[in-house]
This record gives sequence, C-alpha cells and structure tokens, in this order.
Amino acid sequence: MAQFDDITEAALGNFGLITAAQAAEMGVRSKDIAEWVRLGRLERRGWGVYRIAHYVPSDFDRYAEAVALVGGDAAVWGESVLAMLNLALVNPLRVSVATGRRVRRRLPGWIRLVRKPRGAETESIEGVPSQRLADAFRECRGRVMAERLADAVREAGRKGLLGAGDARRLERELRR
Repeated sequence: MAQFDDITEAALGNFGLITAAQAAEMGVRSKDIAEWVRLGRLERRGWGVYRIAHYVPSDFDRYAEAVALVGGDAAVWGESVLAMLNLALVNPLRVSVATGRRVRRRLPGWIRLVRKPRGAETESIEGVPSQRLADAFRECRGRVMAERLADAVREAGRKGLLGAGDARRLERELRR
C-alpha cells in the first residue's frame, strides 16, 4: 500500500500522471502497476503512461498528457501553447508536441508531432514543458490573424506571462 501512496503523491504533482519509468525509479514493479490498472486505481493513458483514477481534472491535463505520451524532450508547441494559456482565441484540433528525437510508439490521433528545432528553448508553463511563449507567438505569425495575435500579446503582458518590454517588442515585431 505504501508504494501506491508514493505513486499517488508523485502523480498528484504531475497532473495525475505517472510513467512506468518514474514508477520503476520508485521501486514499483510492472506487475504491481498492472494489478492497480486491473483494480481501477490507475488508468492506462498510453504506452507507459498512467493516470491515478481519483485525480481531479485541470485545464492543463490534455497538454501534460500529450507531453508524457511523446516522452523524452517533448514540449507543447506553437498554437497549442496559446490554446493552453487561452490566448488568441485559438483552438487547434490536435495538440502540437515538438521533440528532437524519433518517436516510434503509436500516439493518439489528437497529438500532432512537430520536429523541435535544434537549440530551441523551452520553459515550464504551469508545470508543462512548452515552447517559450514569445517564440510561440512568432511561430503562429501568418497562421493566426495578426489582430488576434496583437491582442493576445497585450493580454499576456497584462497577465504577467510576458514582461512589459518583451510584450512591446513582440507587438512591434508581429506588426511588420
């Protein structure tokens, strides 16, 4: 029982998600995980990714799950970063996740893999690895209406997601 408590504690700090690799590091055997899935205490979300059954959902779950399913150096990318933060009125059908490595595992259709540019910087937004917000705005240029992007940059500045200087600089850059 103590192992499941450890799993629960780790998962609650990660949007209810725990990977098989994280569980193994905690000394949990794969047969224990299989048993907890059978008992309904864990839900299998994809290859090596589980969610505790009694987790209370949040707005960031979909994005955290997409990153966990891709694994490795994965990060939410482009329009999906704006959607995650509820900016620019974007609502892509699929969550864009960038990675710099080859992904062989089968992913759900709601995840869109993107090649992460070498040297691209990421940050943690609400605990979810993501493209830097300023870079996400630049990435969306030409795909999202310029007016919406400009409004979203101002809103991000007001919310403290971008510094005042960064917001002004980005607004000028997006107007060109």
